[in-house]
Amino acid sequence: MKLSNRIQAMQFSPIRKLVPYADEAKKRGISVYHLNIGQPDIHTPYTFAEGMNKYTDKVLKYGNSQGINSLIESFIKYYKEWDIDFAKEEIMITNGGSEAIMFALMAICDPGDEIIVPEPFYTNYSGFADVASVKIVPFITRAENGFHLPAKEEITSKITSKTRAILVSNPGNPTGVVYTEAEVRMLSDIVNENELFLIADEVYREFVYDDLKYTSALYMTDTLDKIILVDSISKRYSACGARIGLVASKNKDFMSEILKLGQTRLCVPTIEQLAAANLINTPKSYFVKVKKEYEERRNILHKYLSKIPGVVCEKPKGAFYVIAKLPIENGEKFAKWLLTDFNYNNKTVMVAPAEGFYATHGLGINEIRLSYCLNADALKDAMEILGIALETYMSLTKV
Repeated sequence: MKLSNRIQAMQFSPIRKLVPYADEAKKRGISVYHLNIGQPDIHTPYTFAEGMNKYTDKVLKYGNSQGINSLIESFIKYYKEWDIDFAKEEIMITNGGSEAIMFALMAICDPGDEIIVPEPFYTNYSGFADVASVKIVPFITRAENGFHLPAKEEITSKITSKTRAILVSNPGNPTGVVYTEAEVRMLSDIVNENELFLIADEVYREFVYDDLKYTSALYMTDTLDKIILVDSISKRYSACGARIGLVASKNKDFMSEILKLGQTRLCVPTIEQLAAANLINTPKSYFVKVKKEYEERRNILHKYLSKIPGVVCEKPKGAFYVIAKLPIENGEKFAKWLLTDFNYNNKTVMVAPAEGFYATHGLGINEIRLSYCLNADALKDAMEILGIALETYMSLTKV
């Protein structure tokens, strides 16, 4: 039986595609440090469980397709702390940020339309675009420039009659870039001048280091009707498994129409929404501690990478990822070899090949993405093992 062209054209996630090899390594008794995935080991705040335990109804009913009131109100309160004002009708709860992005693309694009994305980008953007039958048009950002945006003309040169939006992650996954106010202003000017949407994936706004200033797209008050915000509790509260996100916009037509998509999947899980609504009561000290922890991990990872001969890596300023260029020909072959043929003291590491984070053919082949979600001691051990592995691999491939 023939399967759809759509599903056959989609790529497997470079973050997860090597999981079978990791599973086999574990069966052989090898411990695997997961540097491939942004799964925090930070404890989820107790407020989440508190909210879940408050559920006492005898029937677990459908929720409203837009989301339950208490959760929407908690998000409104949260955004006020960031000087962002939303009304209830300007927010729709989604099954994670993933559904928010997919719904946004489906609401603003017809099949064959285009969205402009800086590369490297979060690999699942490709998957969401494929499902929506939308084409990703990339423009390149470079490690030597800290993955900051290029000149305005380079971005606008990608705009065609089919362009509907610019999609950016800020802070960036997989690069760790934090866009300056001038960069966000430039993006806002581009969408204003060309009647486009700006899809702002701001999931990592809490994770900005080195005392840098964070600028939300929603601070550009002259662009509010063109901004579509995507957000999630997954990384902010280390609650990835809850699958609670949102899409929000001041554009009334967009919010009215996107609700149709929410209605097709009926609702987001009720108990998880109730639990997430209580996260607003998380003490501010939680975020101070978590940010300090990630900044320490960032420093550890960059210190070790900087010691490895031939590795090119800019120090990330936000989120908890980094793209590293290795002195090898193929990052995916190296990542697979780490799991199939290498171990040091019965331990190895799992990384994400970076080629899948690019849309331009040939880019990222000798790069990997690393996540620093491991605790400091585990991260130090993992990075030592990665250095030994790379030295071993290079000696083997030179033979």
